[in-house]
Amino acid sequence: MQLPELKPAKLLRRYKRFLADIELPNGEILTIHCANTGAMIGCGSAGDTVFYSTSDSTTRKYPHSWEITQLQNGQLVCINTHRSNQLTLEALQNKQIKELAIYDQILPEVKYGEENSRIDFLLKAKGEPDCYVEVKSVTLVDGNIGMFPDAVTTRGQKHLRELIAMKKLGHRAVVFFAGLHNGFDCFKTAVHIDPEYDKLLRQAIREGVEVYSYAVEFEISGKIPAALSLTSSVKIVMP
Repeated sequence: MQLPELKPAKLLRRYKRFLADIELPNGEILTIHCANTGAMIGCGSAGDTVFYSTSDSTTRKYPHSWEITQLQNGQLVCINTHRSNQLTLEALQNKQIKELAIYDQILPEVKYGEENSRIDFLLKAKGEPDCYVEVKSVTLVDGNIGMFPDAVTTRGQKHLRELIAMKKLGHRAVVFFAGLHNGFDCFKTAVHIDPEYDKLLRQAIREGVEVYSYAVEFEISGKIPAALSLTSSVKIVMP
């Protein structure tokens, strides 16, 4: 996935969940929008390099968006979690998710279930059961382990209950953890943050819900991130 034109700056602080102050190379201070509603543990420290995009929309109060952080250890994190669904869609279309490559029809944002939910992607193919795919963004990393969630997620818990119900109805049900951080090569739930989510995911696995995680690759042009892709699966670690 090609990224919009990005420019570098230094992160000063994130606040009110949706805002961040950055310092441009010329010393100017700019307030930008942050699309990540999570805790952003470990991926938003003062002094990190941020890469931001600029919208030409005339209706936006904050036209600049925080897209990517380069941590002080050199690793990259895509902060804009809207990118996870875009990356997953591209990977599905290009048959890069081998576990789901049999499907030729991809329907986004379909209403389903009994808890007023929308599935990220409903996949269809002739002679195959419908496949419900819920996408989650992974930005929390400890060592080489990616984790989800980075904050308690009652919404994520609801999605797991819905997927369990879809599986019981005879459909395929999938939780797809899309890595937005290039510093991990295996995945597990953040049980210390949301033990209920961990419990429900384990139940979902026992019920036949499939769990996959893919890592992101960043393409760099000069010193600026230019493209993202989800190309390689990582091991699920659920001790």
